[in-house]
Amino acid sequence: MDWDNARIFLAIYRIGTLRGAAALLQIDQATAGRRLAALESSLDARLFLRTPGGYVPTAAGELAFAAAERMEQAADQLQRQMQGLDHRLSGVVRVAASETVASYFIMEAIRRVHAQHPDIRVVLSASIQISNLTRREADLAIRNVKPDSPDLIQRHLARKEVGLYASRSYLAQHGEPRPGTAFAGHALVTYQQSVLPGWSDTFCGEPTGNGHVAIELNSGLMIIEAVAAGLGIGEVPTHMAAGYPDLVRIWPARSEPYDLWLVMHGDLNRTARVRAVADAIVDVFETGG
Repeated sequence: MDWDNARIFLAIYRIGTLRGAAALLQIDQATAGRRLAALESSLDARLFLRTPGGYVPTAAGELAFAAAERMEQAADQLQRQMQGLDHRLSGVVRVAASETVASYFIMEAIRRVHAQHPDIRVVLSASIQISNLTRREADLAIRNVKPDSPDLIQRHLARKEVGLYASRSYLAQHGEPRPGTAFAGHALVTYQQSVLPGWSDTFCGEPTGNGHVAIELNSGLMIIEAVAAGLGIGEVPTHMAAGYPDLVRIWPARSEPYDLWLVMHGDLNRTARVRAVADAIVDVFETGG
């Protein structure tokens, strides 16, 4: 199996469409189609059924996936190990973090890295989706769940908390909710269910079943903006709420703590540019941003 063809096969298998796979790999759709056809020809097997809903793997495709995934793991391991021998303070470092963490902490860390090592280029992915470090979707990630993989190195960065907030204008019009009423008579600002299933079932320990969801969002920063705009009550990181003078904390005794971890693959621990970015992130958290 040709590795270039195999990686295109893997992308189609995971995404389910030729167009999506081509976009992910940053190649044109026609090239992706030719590569898949070449792989099927070399294996003398049909790997996908072409259906209106996308590409569905055949039995041969399922077998090929297992083999191609092992090729991918070996290629990724080789690249990580070679990168781990790199002592240059230059090149690309990929960082993954949520939008709220990126805006409040990571931007400052990148500024410090650029001031000291201008030849390091950071590629920042701001999303609440968890990046796969083994497949090198990121070199460094900030997560709120401690990883359990033995291949990953983690460092505890901080313990933060979210609290309940509403704008002054919202409270002037609707008043504060009463504990134990499950937000009856109040509007709520939540994450989209497809993004964080079940996240909005409770706010700081209070069930939300009697509340009215005013808006669903896929961004932590947009949740803060929506609450500040008076659209409803929402959970906001307390360290960020201070930057919004119109926000008022509701039920200050209630909060939801969460931890933040800096995670990297063990093979990259000695890569100079990755280490420099990691140290800057740690420093920002230790000095409070």
